Amino acid sequence: MKRALVIGASGGIGGALVHALQAQGWRVTALSRSRDGLDITDEGAVARHLGAVSGSFQRIVIATGALEIDGHRPEKALKQLDPAAMAAQFALNAIGPALVMKHALALLPRDEPAVMAALSARVGSIGDNRAGGWHSYRAAKSALNQIIRGAAIELARTHPQAACVALHPGTVATPFTEKYLGRHPAVAPDHAAQRLLDVMDSLTPADTGQFFDYARKPVPW
Repeated sequence: MKRALVIGASGGIGGALVHALQAQGWRVTALSRSRDGLDITDEGAVARHLGAVSGSFQRIVIATGALEIDGHRPEKALKQLDPAAMAAQFALNAIGPALVMKHALALLPRDEPAVMAALSARVGSIGDNRAGGWHSYRAAKSALNQIIRGAAIELARTHPQAACVALHPGTVATPFTEKYLGRHPAVAPDHAAQRLLDVMDSLTPADTGQFFDYARKPVPW
């Protein structure tokens, strides 16, 4: 049976990914902070939780992240930067996924196709940034993209059939985004999850180290 590991499984997209994978016949291991105590900003917790998982997984999906942390909303201007809030963004949206990748590497099979994917965001694209603002969140997601790019290069040496990618899920109607939807169209989490799984199903080793949106279109770095 195909096996998948979803980190951040209690979130809107993470939970929808778990259900969609199960509907497709995958055996899913679902981990989250709220249900399992997995704090991805604590390497000890990451090591304990992933060290307790056995076997290998053809899909490892990191669906963690937050736009607001401790009440700090995205900045509209540089004068609103707060160093502690910025550090918290990097801890959760960049360093945390990097720690997951570090400890999940041993769970990827070396001799069959596999995908390691982390949810990024189009606003983390430097080339696509035409609006400014949201400095801490944008920078943290840009850092995540760089980590994924480097991890993919390393992974290709030991797992030649694997793809390691960043994925932009689009605008999804979850508590994560409800304050910021405005006039932007949003899709339900189950629809977003299915689109992301379709992208993952289409990936080959030639796609490793890239950044794709929900329609499998490349996103500029």
